[in-house]
Amino acid sequence: MSSDAHTRATGTTSDTGADAATDTMTDPYVGSDPYAATSRDTTEGRVYTVTGGDWDTLLDDTQHDERVVINMGPQHPSTHGVLRLVLELEGEQVTQARSVIGYLHTGIEKNCEYRTWTQGVTFVTRMDYLAPLHNEAAYCLATERLLDIEVPRRAQVLRVMLMEINRISSHMVALATGAMELGALTGMTSGFREREEALHLLEFLTGLRMNHAFIRPGGLAQDMPDGFEAKIRDFIRVMDQRLPNYDKMLTVQPIWKQRLQGVGYLPVDGCLQLGVTGPILRSAGLEWDLRKVEPYCGYEEYDFEVPTSTDADCYARYVLRVAEIHESLRIVAQCLDKLEPGPVMVADAKIAWPAKLSVGADGIGNSLEYVRKIMGQSMESLIHHFKLVTEGFRVPAGQAYVAIESPRGELGYHLVSDGGTRPVRVHVRDPSFVNLQSMPAMSEGGLVADVIAAVASLDPVMGGVDR
Repeated sequence: MSSDAHTRATGTTSDTGADAATDTMTDPYVGSDPYAATSRDTTEGRVYTVTGGDWDTLLDDTQHDERVVINMGPQHPSTHGVLRLVLELEGEQVTQARSVIGYLHTGIEKNCEYRTWTQGVTFVTRMDYLAPLHNEAAYCLATERLLDIEVPRRAQVLRVMLMEINRISSHMVALATGAMELGALTGMTSGFREREEALHLLEFLTGLRMNHAFIRPGGLAQDMPDGFEAKIRDFIRVMDQRLPNYDKMLTVQPIWKQRLQGVGYLPVDGCLQLGVTGPILRSAGLEWDLRKVEPYCGYEEYDFEVPTSTDADCYARYVLRVAEIHESLRIVAQCLDKLEPGPVMVADAKIAWPAKLSVGADGIGNSLEYVRKIMGQSMESLIHHFKLVTEGFRVPAGQAYVAIESPRGELGYHLVSDGGTRPVRVHVRDPSFVNLQSMPAMSEGGLVADVIAAVASLDPVMGGVDR
């Protein structure tokens, strides 16, 4: 077909007889082109008659170039606009996979440089918003290393307890969203049901379901409310009853196993080359858990196992997350046994804000007793309280890096101080950001359906990736 004819039609035909000859002669665009579409004049204007070309010739031209590029999703909560997956396909097989990030960028690291050290907690807790307490703990541990202080024993135990409850809620989201994407809707509803149990408990303990800003430099914002031990033991009992249902519903389910086993394979050498940590690394056989290899917050005192596997596929990661929930419940129960009366904030009045903060009758702010105490003391103490809240405390010049084991792997905070009341630099090693680069290695060579399972097994949180 000529280029002129192609601009008006796709395909050719030739009428025979006088009408065709007349049409050809009267069409100024056709001329002597034998492949041009025929036309006729009607009361509505000129009409062209177009038919298909030679399909055998057409297929011969394209049989060696059947690759197409598509945007994957939305199927995972991360792909509903904040993570772009670009796949090159040849049929159903993925020949190339790329992840495009940056759509959720909030500049949290830079914002921390314009806030006091205590106010920074309210920003970092919103990075990995499924593990806010882990972000708070890592940030505060790095700050406390710069301050060269150690938080009270009760605060350390409560930090461990809160982080393990948070780990359970985070893993439940991973299981629920993964089940949703693969069509196991009962797994999704059950997973979010258990997550609600954890969030209800965290709301009772800290006052908020998410983004708590409860762990502060020097300790905690306040002590636990009355009756918290009974609430936690009830939570452990409920989870112990419900967790075996996941083995019946998913673990031994044939379709679930067929969708996950042998899919998203990433061996231990690939994990190490890419810097992958967390359940993905442990599913490849390496027993690397910072709670064990580099203990913090007194984790060396707790009796728990680090589940591992050598299958290195999506199914192994699912099984490991369920096993880690059981271990977290063990740690939470041990925290209750280790709790002893005592302060939850350091005694240094130059740092301890808000050491005696408690919820007032209106559900917010300081208790009336604390306000009366501040207002009833000397003017100097009132001024000190005001300056501590508005200006913050000074942190000695230096830099520190502290890493902890978040639900997704190594979560590290690198803080730099020039001796002022605000950090000069805050940089976060977020595990979702590092782990996400393993997505092409897991997906290329597999099928489109396997990409969904691979991304779900990564459990990425874009708030941490695009911090």
